[in-house]
Amino acid sequence: MKHYDFADKFHALYDKAVKTYAAGQTDQAKYFTADEKTFLAANGLSVQAMFDYAEDHQGYGEPGYDRALAIETVRRDYYLNVQQGKASAAVLDVAKMPGKTDAVKGIEWLPRLVPKAKAKLRGELPSSLMYSCGGDRQFFRAHDIHPAEFLTLVWRNLDNDSATIDWVVKRSAQK
Repeated sequence: MKHYDFADKFHALYDKAVKTYAAGQTDQAKYFTADEKTFLAANGLSVQAMFDYAEDHQGYGEPGYDRALAIETVRRDYYLNVQQGKASAAVLDVAKMPGKTDAVKGIEWLPRLVPKAKAKLRGELPSSLMYSCGGDRQFFRAHDIHPAEFLTLVWRNLDNDSATIDWVVKRSAQK
């Protein structure tokens, strides 16, 4: 595995996904070659995430390569160094997630975003969820938080959701 060139290879695959989606291809199985899929998997990344980035890039102009790279670099770091390069077999149960309008300390979406970020870190997002989707991006803008920053925050406080919530409350008050 090459580490130094990760961002370059990711950029090429991000651009390929965006172009493929823009050309009308919605079958994500046709987005990448076997070698490209191997690269993604070896770095803890998924074809689904790349498809989601391409779809939102085309539809909303976001999250963009720079945010996607930052997010996936955090995911990659967690995958390689915490999970020791082994994918999780678990998948987040969407039915057990807090609702979109649920709030904690007066902040909507946060109770939903914390388990979603944990699932992103662990590679456990179901295909129906995207980390840094439109709702997440609205939350991040409203509270002046970069999506990768939030992911690292959740990682630092993995077993302490209260610390994550308190940090968000403080950040939100500063904006």
